[in-house]
Amino acid sequence: MNVRACAAQVIYQVLEQGRSLTDALAAAPNKLDNPKDKGLLAELSYGALRWLPQLDCLAQPCIAKPLKGRHRVLHHLILVGIYQLKHTRIPAHAAVSETVAASRQLNGKAFSGMINAVLRTIQRQADEPSSWPAPTVEYAHPNWLIKALQQDYPEQWQAILAGNNERAPMWLRVNQRLQTTAGYQHELEQAEIAAQTADAGPDALLLAQPTDVTRLPGYDQGWFAVQDLAAQQAAHLLPKGKQLKVLDVCAAPGGKTCHWQEANDNQLAMTAIDIDAGRLARVQQNLQRLQLDATVLTGDASTTDWWDGELFDAILLDAPCSATGVIRRHPDIKWLRSKADIDALAKLQSQILRNIWQMLKPQGILLYATCSVLSVENRLQISDFLQSQADARLVPINPDESIEMPGWQILPGQQQMDGFYYARLQKLDKS
Repeated sequence: MNVRACAAQVIYQVLEQGRSLTDALAAAPNKLDNPKDKGLLAELSYGALRWLPQLDCLAQPCIAKPLKGRHRVLHHLILVGIYQLKHTRIPAHAAVSETVAASRQLNGKAFSGMINAVLRTIQRQADEPSSWPAPTVEYAHPNWLIKALQQDYPEQWQAILAGNNERAPMWLRVNQRLQTTAGYQHELEQAEIAAQTADAGPDALLLAQPTDVTRLPGYDQGWFAVQDLAAQQAAHLLPKGKQLKVLDVCAAPGGKTCHWQEANDNQLAMTAIDIDAGRLARVQQNLQRLQLDATVLTGDASTTDWWDGELFDAILLDAPCSATGVIRRHPDIKWLRSKADIDALAKLQSQILRNIWQMLKPQGILLYATCSVLSVENRLQISDFLQSQADARLVPINPDESIEMPGWQILPGQQQMDGFYYARLQKLDKS
């Protein structure tokens, strides 16, 4: 299949069927006429979803009759065409002709003339409009999320939205049991792959250009993992020590599980749980490739059905969240999430946190983490917990924390990191 037709199908699956972009893209390459087009497929799919409202705004005046039903995929194909014209270096004549050709593979032969006319019209529009008709179009985000960010971050909301629309960088985490950061950076240099270190992550390397992970030196040997610098902070905020009994809650796909174990030379007595058995297979694969050990269990973190009653010295709770801090990596989040989802997630987070707390030893540490930037999932969640849980105290990560303003909020783009939140709590002895 033509790569542009394939991209239109991916976008259709996301927007019309509610499928995640990750899942839709994973299944799509098998359909491509040319396997080498896999990178272009991702570029077109990510880009069209990232700038969806603006592309729609440009397209709609040019389309006399909306494309609906089984022809809706052709509307998404038009957006793919406009994205190429406005956001890529693909020559305009190729973008138009290849997109029109793609319509024939999507049962749209009768519409190919119309699609050609729309794209030619857009091509003649040299510049973007001087102003967009609404904030949701200007910032390419849903209105509910713009309002939530304006409320939480009166001075920073525009920067957050802009950061969400950037392309995500590719961070590596060097497995210190098998390599040093400097040593692996040298291996990359030998392979003519540029990378730089980071002050905020002793194990981290930032690639100058994202690349196919399996082509990096030492992949099969477990020398590294792909993990954003923000997610790499978790292992450095958690207790260290041989034979500590620890728990990673909502562990899949296992990046933080593995890093925590790496930071302790594989000496932790670690249990990793997740409700999704399919995603837990990824945890097992990552542990095996990185030469690490953990007991992996399928379990619902809001219940105790899976727990044997033994208390843990430390717990990492990577709570299910809106993922509003990683929109630059998953632009479909903007269109698949709703305000109602956030309210439901906040309720679930509270339920899990209170359930897991009983599994922590007195004096033990729990690190609460999300990849969200919304205060209802982060600061307000932890503040409410501290005020209602008599045996919980805040262990500040930064000196300016308080019960009213607990935790460390990383915003998208800060030091090229994803948006993330951490709060460190300690369980007090019963008096």
